[in-house]
Amino acid sequence: MRCKLIDLGLVPYEEAWQLQTDLADQIASGAHPACLLLLEHPHTFTFGRRGDIKNLLWNEDELAHRGISVHWVDRGGDVTYHGPGQLVGYPLLPLGKPVTGKTHIPTADYIGYVRKLEESLILALLRLGLASGQLEGLTGVWVQPDLASRCPRCRPQDRLKPAKIAAIGVKVDAKGISRHGFALNVNPDMTYWDGIIACGLVDHPIVSLADLLDPLPEMETVKSAVRTALAEVFGITYI
Repeated sequence: MRCKLIDLGLVPYEEAWQLQTDLADQIASGAHPACLLLLEHPHTFTFGRRGDIKNLLWNEDELAHRGISVHWVDRGGDVTYHGPGQLVGYPLLPLGKPVTGKTHIPTADYIGYVRKLEESLILALLRLGLASGQLEGLTGVWVQPDLASRCPRCRPQDRLKPAKIAAIGVKVDAKGISRHGFALNVNPDMTYWDGIIACGLVDHPIVSLADLLDPLPEMETVKSAVRTALAEVFGITYI
C-alpha cells in the first residue's frame, strides 16, 4: 500500500480532526493516497463513543486553569488524554469496501485492524528497548509489572499491575477508511491523567517511555521506529 507520511508537529485537536475528515473523503474517492499523520496535541481530553462524563474528574475551573480542551468525538472507547510529549498517529487507510447493503466493514476486519496497530507499536517499542504486549480483553499496549515496576513516580500498588503505555481508539467510516488511531506516551506531563479515569478503567496505571527508559529516546527516534513498524505490519510503502 502506498501511503503519504505527514508530520504535522504540534496541532490543535480540532484542526487535526477536520484534516482527517477532508483527507478521508479524498482517499475514498481516489484523489489522494492513504496517509499516516504523526503529530502532538496541546493539552486535550477526548471522549469516544462509549464516553462517560463521570470519568472526567476535574471541574471547568480546573480545566481552564490547566488549559485543557475537551472534545466528544466519533472514535471508539472512552476518555483519554493528549498532550505535548505524546506521539499521536492517525493512519487513514482504505481497509476495504463496505459489505453490500451495510455501512461498515465486517467486525472481524475492524478488530483485526486494532490488533495490527497494537502489533506495530509493540514492535516499535521492542526496537527502542522496551518489551510490551497486549492484554486480553483490553485495547492498547501494555507493560508487564516486572518492567512497570521501574517507574519511579508510580505508587507502590501500581507497580504490581500491568501499565498502559499506548492507547488506541479508532473509527472506520462508511467508505472503509480508518480514522483516529493511537497515542504513545513518550514524555508527556503525566499529572494530566489525574483529571480522568483513563479509558474508563479504574486502577489501571498509565506509564510513559520516560518512566521506563534511561536514556530516553528522542521523539524523532520514536517516530522513526513507529513509522517503520507500521510499514512492516501493514505492508506500507511511504511516499
